[in-house]
Amino acid sequence: MVGFSEKEEALVKSSWEDLTKTFPEYSFYFFTMLVGSAPAVKDLFPFLKGSNEIPKNNPQLEAQALKVFKLTFESAIQLREKGGVVIADPTLKQLSSVHVQKGVIDAHFEVVKEALLKTVKEAVGAKWSEDLNNAWAKAYDGVAALIQKGMKEI
Repeated sequence: MVGFSEKEEALVKSSWEDLTKTFPEYSFYFFTMLVGSAPAVKDLFPFLKGSNEIPKNNPQLEAQALKVFKLTFESAIQLREKGGVVIADPTLKQLSSVHVQKGVIDAHFEVVKEALLKTVKEAVGAKWSEDLNNAWAKAYDGVAALIQKGMKEI
């Protein structure tokens, strides 16, 4: 994995602040983008299963979205500080195991990445740039690769 520049880390950090200011709104947006591009993923989340719409102000939805964004944010910091993404056991085993149990496949990771990047773009507005997009994409790819590797080992 290629390291992360100071500029990339700064871009992710500043956009993280924009994102977390009104995170409940962006978590709803994230799931709207996710389900909009891949309706079948609804069944992977207990709080969406069997529902026709994405619930607003749902603590489970917000917590799940926050996990995805926080792991990606932390992976950006690790890329800069350590040159690679690290998820310690047992956290990695647990994450990988849950993904396997839910029936997550490699293609789902790409759908989540697209939704994540669209959400960051929405959150930062005029600050959005190709560099910002690429920094988040690189951070997400780092954490996704670790989880996918862990899934293959289960």
